[in-house]
Amino acid sequence: MNEHLLKTVEILMVEDNQGDVDLTREGLDSSKIYNHLHVVEDGEKAMAFLRRRGPYADAPRPDLILLDLNLPRKDGREVLAEIKSDDDLKRIPVVILTSSRAEEDIVKSYNLHANCYISKPIELIQFLNVVRSIENFWLSIVVLPHDGAKK
Repeated sequence: MNEHLLKTVEILMVEDNQGDVDLTREGLDSSKIYNHLHVVEDGEKAMAFLRRRGPYADAPRPDLILLDLNLPRKDGREVLAEIKSDDDLKRIPVVILTSSRAEEDIVKSYNLHANCYISKPIELIQFLNVVRSIENFWLSIVVLPHDGAKK
């Protein structure tokens, strides 16, 4: 049995579109996996959360990050580059969940070591299915490192 079924899985969603946040929450709420979705709406808040600074001093370390590319203040590409160049954060899986289907964004995201790239579907049912697929794969099948795991 996957250890994540026994503990609450911490997910950080970096998204400025409240509708997408609500749909993601709805998709995760129907889960058999206990999860806690933390949401920040821009890249600067994402990095403060991940580095446990300011109002996020007590933030848990996420088991998974859902990252939009088009964000205010610091875009998702910059956030991804910072995460993957930080020895303490780089092992956290980052799923790019964005409306962009541009080949340039896809290639750049993988070059910055995104763990996967998903274009958000426009249809409600398809969006919910994508969220459930992310959850099923990343939280049920994949073995993730422990919170305190080092290199």
